[in-house]
Amino acid sequence: MRIVTLNVNGIRAAARKGLFEWLVRQRADVVCLQEIRAPAGGLPERPYRPRGWHCLFAPAERPGYSGVAVYSRREPDAVVEGLGWKGCDDEGRYLEARFDGLAVASVYLPSGSAGEHRQAAKFAFMERFYPFLAGLRRRRREYLLCGDWNIAHKPIDLRNWRANQKSSGFLPEERAWLDRVFGEAGLVDAFRVVDPRPEQYTWWSNRGRAWEKNVGWRIDYQVATPRLGAAARRARIYKDRRFSDHAPLIMDYDWPLGREW
Repeated sequence: MRIVTLNVNGIRAAARKGLFEWLVRQRADVVCLQEIRAPAGGLPERPYRPRGWHCLFAPAERPGYSGVAVYSRREPDAVVEGLGWKGCDDEGRYLEARFDGLAVASVYLPSGSAGEHRQAAKFAFMERFYPFLAGLRRRRREYLLCGDWNIAHKPIDLRNWRANQKSSGFLPEERAWLDRVFGEAGLVDAFRVVDPRPEQYTWWSNRGRAWEKNVGWRIDYQVATPRLGAAARRARIYKDRRFSDHAPLIMDYDWPLGREW
């Protein structure tokens, strides 16, 4: 089973850069996109709804902001949009597709970099999101939560970690929250199951030649329940082409998911 996740920073802009031509060649089972910044009804059939894919969108109420999408080769058995609270559902931050005993969700946590009010909103989201995450192991299906979590977990996950200890995305409170997610909540950072190397980043600032110098952050994750996390086999961060300021995270799992191609 191959799963791809990418923050597109505007689905229209990513499409102009060749995202969908690349995507249909990846032999992925499910693709999760974040920050689509477009209303579902405003996206025409092509290229945003490729033939042979089932396309799901959870846009934000605010035009040109946030929003997530899930593309799958197999038609989902069920779809869950949102988690039931303001700041999540109205901003298009959660969309889940279910396939037999597996659920794959596109997740986009808020950024706090715009100022104290957005950092407060981010902390509020994290506080409400944690009980949901902690309850996933008790469910009867495996979960894979893919997307931009806007937090680098450990110093290995960003180049300039010493200088960023007071920056949103690497605050002690944010990192401690991820410690709980991967600790007492029992979820798994699937990328680190198969790739322990440093300098594996998924986002680069547009300032100061960060991409060229690989001064990046790993803030895009595939977070799994334990059995599924243990089935992770390969991971790749695709950097041959740029579709946004993030790079696609591609992961393969030894896990069955019926295909329609």
